[in-house]
Amino acid sequence: MFAFLEVSRRPKAWLAAALFATLGACGIEPARTEDPAAALRAEVTDPRARRFYEARQWRSAWTPEQEAALTAALGAAERHALNGRAFIEPVERARSPAARDAALSLAALSYAEALARGRTDPARGREGYAVPRPEPDLAAGLERALASNDLAGWFAALAPQDAEYRALAAAYAEANLQLSRPEGQAAPALLDRVRTLAVNLERRRWLEREAPATRIDVNSAAATLIYWRDGAAADSRRVVVGEPGNETPELASPLHNLVANPTWTVPRSIQEEEIEPRGEAYMARENMEWRDGWIVQRPGPRNSLGLVKFDLRNDQEIYLHDTPAKALFGEAERHRSHGCVRVHDALGFARMIARDSGVLDQWRAALAKGEEAAMVPLPRPIPVRLLYHTAFLAGGEVVIVPDPYGWDEHVAEALGLPARPRRPAPRRARDLGP
Repeated sequence: MFAFLEVSRRPKAWLAAALFATLGACGIEPARTEDPAAALRAEVTDPRARRFYEARQWRSAWTPEQEAALTAALGAAERHALNGRAFIEPVERARSPAARDAALSLAALSYAEALARGRTDPARGREGYAVPRPEPDLAAGLERALASNDLAGWFAALAPQDAEYRALAAAYAEANLQLSRPEGQAAPALLDRVRTLAVNLERRRWLEREAPATRIDVNSAAATLIYWRDGAAADSRRVVVGEPGNETPELASPLHNLVANPTWTVPRSIQEEEIEPRGEAYMARENMEWRDGWIVQRPGPRNSLGLVKFDLRNDQEIYLHDTPAKALFGEAERHRSHGCVRVHDALGFARMIARDSGVLDQWRAALAKGEEAAMVPLPRPIPVRLLYHTAFLAGGEVVIVPDPYGWDEHVAEALGLPARPRRPAPRRARDLGP
């Protein structure tokens, strides 16, 4: 106390010199006489940070206490398989108070975005990803967190809160701990486990936090389907999905029609590469004909769509359907289609959907028409998500499956994990169907 009073009586010039020396020792240049708001504007280039400062009229945001809270929160990033150091490094390079304030805000917003909607772009390196991502107002969230001095609580609430994410995070922490031990560092399988769990935690962060209570989820990595009804898993079954090179895309699309005894209009690529070269005799055997320049397979038990098509609304011509190739459902490796999803016991599944949707009588009547295609609209479309998860929760345990499409590597590299050779699944003989 006495020392502080003595210093306060000294000339202001001496105090300014002392402050200059202190800031210089920290590597930060002292503030100039320029307008602080103008200094901040000069430092802020990221659009997220710009929205944040515009809302607060370009006032500085950070106190030493709040900076310490941010540093502590980033120290916990490893729980989410994120590199906290990558977020804070720009702060350490800041050379002025305005630059430091801007860098702290950008670090907070970037970490918040990584937790809230993923660190990486799911479409990076490939096309066709069409699953909605969360769109939180992070600038407003950061303002509230700073005003309430609760950065830790804000960050904690941004990550997924469901049981599967928590289980994957716990499995990641345990595997990472084992990897840090000398014996773990020499175990390639353990390194693969850590990597796979990190990738799949990121995939969960891409997803909207509130999945529809009634929906159909297809996991194309595991070639399985789960039908959720009112928040509970009502049914699960095997599916056949796209082979490597004809991958089933990740997309969200509503199921709006059940089609009994469907026709199949053959896509151009299959038509030109796999049917036309076989000639008219082959087409006759497969119950195919030309219609307006397209090859169409007529309804019937040998139709490649089987006896039911689950019609999805998307621009990638992807849907669920039955198949005459029933034997494939008994195989462990079921990546055998041209990209659409074949459903085991599709007629039983269609009956379940029709019953739950209140159109069972209409469905039975449509199916009874035999080889005449008939459509039964659903009064309430059912959301369908086609996802790619190589680690997931099943029966209370974390299960890891192979990466048949090699898509884990796209995510791992985007997260900054060391590259490793891709190991795509081998192509296998397939039938004609989509």
